[in-house]
Amino acid sequence: MASRVSLKNPAAQGGFSLIEMMVAVAIMAVLASMATPLYELAVKRAKEQELRTGLRQIREAIDAYKRAVNDGRVARKAEESEYPRKLEDLVDGVPDMKEPEKRKIYFLRRLPRDPMSDDPGLTDAGTWGKRAYESPPDSPQEGDDVFDVYSRSQEIGLNGIAYDKW
Repeated sequence: MASRVSLKNPAAQGGFSLIEMMVAVAIMAVLASMATPLYELAVKRAKEQELRTGLRQIREAIDAYKRAVNDGRVARKAEESEYPRKLEDLVDGVPDMKEPEKRKIYFLRRLPRDPMSDDPGLTDAGTWGKRAYESPPDSPQEGDDVFDVYSRSQEIGLNGIAYDKW
């Protein structure tokens, strides 16, 4: 015995009406529009955490380099400061003057990129702003050495402080 579907009553067919579909799509659109700012906030937080980590790693490596210079493990000329001449020196390594074989001392495994930099054409070191030892803290300038690094981004962080002031 074959089952018959009644064509007289459309509700008996079990589908969705156009109005029901429109209401469902509208609800999904409202939920998506509410989720987008939360997603953007999560992405910004992740980038800020990456920036904090990168700044900490580079600054600790610069301090380790300075300690190595003060301990006599890194050669420097009398007129040079105790800080690395460029960020790449922290990754490329410098000869250990206290070792007979002059093996290299490495201060970083790799140089992190500034996560706030949008220019893919820059090198990892080129994404960071660099402050020389001789430059004042309120207007950092590059020079013969790298005393500190900062983000070049002028955007304001979630804490209300511009990234270049971190």
